[in-house]
Amino acid sequence: MDFIWYVFAGAAVGLAVGITGVGGGSLMTPLLLLFGFPPHIAIGTDLMYAGIAKSTGVVMHARRGNVNWKIVGAMAAGSLPSSLITVWTLSQFEKPDHYQEILTATLGFMLVITATVILFRSRLTKALDFNISQTQGTHVIFICGILLGCLVTLTSVGAGALGTAIMMIIFPIMRAKNIVGTDLAHAVPLTLVAGTGHLLLGNVDYNLLVALLIGSIPAIYIGTRVASRVSNRILQPVLATALMSFGVKYLFF
Repeated sequence: MDFIWYVFAGAAVGLAVGITGVGGGSLMTPLLLLFGFPPHIAIGTDLMYAGIAKSTGVVMHARRGNVNWKIVGAMAAGSLPSSLITVWTLSQFEKPDHYQEILTATLGFMLVITATVILFRSRLTKALDFNISQTQGTHVIFICGILLGCLVTLTSVGAGALGTAIMMIIFPIMRAKNIVGTDLAHAVPLTLVAGTGHLLLGNVDYNLLVALLIGSIPAIYIGTRVASRVSNRILQPVLATALMSFGVKYLFF
């Protein structure tokens, strides 16, 4: 019976992602915590789920020429080694219980940041208008990748929402479809590397992973189909408020 509930959970998150474009990690991980999974299992399983579920999207965007591989390479050069170092650091703890507080506190911080980005993305992009060259932007995105690799590995949150916001700020002339495709092309290897690291640490529940994939993959497709009929002006603030509430809870309580 629990398996069926997890399938429904995957479907609910997949539908929300398809309609709003909000990253699955920021929704899925808090939901798994509500189901009673310990933080390391929720985060590790969600990372593997995100990497697998989003992989087909990369192929579609690449075929349409929506991926800037130079930016992907620069960001991944920072994020992937950072993710591996973070996994290695977690492996130095004797038991997952010893780093649970680190995971939950960082998760709370990332949920608050993600909710803020969703609510004020356009204002942040205008306020932080960097006048830098493409080469300088590549160097900046590399540094951002280092930070993102660590935070995504610790929380499973941010590869989508924060990655997109970073590119919008650093490369304001990029078209929206190129930002989405480029961010997705970076998020998939990052979540797969981080998820594999958590898998080696024993932090992945295979039954849960299968259930989430069964529910979410068709739901994402359905969500993208009905997205044009649902106003993001209503849904995104609602989701952002929920994320902010979860973030404050895990950060302070």
